[in-house]
Amino acid sequence: MRAMILAAGKGTRLQPLTHITPKVLVPVVNIPVIDRTIDYLRAYGVQEIIINAHHLHRQIIDYLTYMHNSCRTIEIRIEKDILGTGGGIKNTEGFWGKEPFIVVNGDILTNIDLSKAYKFHAKQNNLVTMVLHDYPRYNKIAVDGHMNILSIGPGVRLESALAFTGIHVINPEILDSIPKNKKYNILDCYRELINQKKPLRGYLATKHRWIDIGTIQDYIRANFNLLPHKKKVIGSHCHIDLTAIKEDWVVIGKGSCVEKGATVKRSVLWDNVVVKEGVKVIDSVVASGVIVKKELYNAVAIK
Repeated sequence: MRAMILAAGKGTRLQPLTHITPKVLVPVVNIPVIDRTIDYLRAYGVQEIIINAHHLHRQIIDYLTYMHNSCRTIEIRIEKDILGTGGGIKNTEGFWGKEPFIVVNGDILTNIDLSKAYKFHAKQNNLVTMVLHDYPRYNKIAVDGHMNILSIGPGVRLESALAFTGIHVINPEILDSIPKNKKYNILDCYRELINQKKPLRGYLATKHRWIDIGTIQDYIRANFNLLPHKKKVIGSHCHIDLTAIKEDWVVIGKGSCVEKGATVKRSVLWDNVVVKEGVKVIDSVVASGVIVKKELYNAVAIK
C-alpha cells in the first residue's frame, strides 16, 4: 500500500508554536507527530509514503532525511504555493500505481484499523471511502443506512451526522476530477461526486483513539492522553533538582533543566528548556531553548 500525509498547512490554530516549527514536527510526549504517523501507517503495511510540504518545509526535509533515510521510502513533494487538500493530492500524480491509496491528515493521532477501512473500500467498490466516526464537535457529514455519503458541511442535521477522521481511501481515477496547479479543497471534489451519484461512502470507525492537535488546548490534551500510567515523562540528559515540584502530569524534553524550588504542572516542555529557580509553569507549553524566568499560566513560550 501507498499513503500520503498532508503536511503543507501553516498550522494557524497552533500558533505561536507553528511560527517556529511545522505542525507535523511538533512533539507529543517527546516524539514528533510525523514519526507517530509514519509508524502508524507502516504498522498497517504501508510501504511507500509521500508527504506534501510548504510551511517551514526545509525543517521537514532535514528531519526526514536524517531520521528516516527518506530517499528510499518517503518522498517529499514541495508546494511553492499552498494547493489545499485537493490540490496537494493532485500534485502527487505519478506517485500512485493502479491500487487505491490512503491519505491521512498530518495533525491527527489515531489507532483506527486501516486494514479494515481498506478492505471495506475494496469490497464496496467505492471511488472514495471517508473514514468517519461519531465525534459531536465535528459531526458534519450525513450518511444513509448503507453508509452512502449524502452531504458534507453546513446544513447537515447534527443528530444524524458523523465526523470525518481525516483519513480517506481513494481510487487513483479521482485525480482526474481535481484541477491541476490550483488551490482546491478535496471536499469540493467529494460534493461533486455526491451530485453525480458516484460511489462515495463512509467507513464507520468505533472503539478507537483519535486525537486532533489543531489547537494549543488540543495539543496539551494530546500529550496527557498519550502519557503512560506514571503520568510523567522526562527526556534524557535532564537535570531536575530534588526540590523541584512536578505535580500532576508533566512532559519534559531532553537536555532540560528545572531548578531548585520550581514547579512544572500539567505542562509540556520541549528540548533544552530551563525553568529558573522558584518559577512556576502551569497548564503551559514551552518550546525548545527557552529560559523561563517568570511564571507561566495557560501560556505558550517560544524562543
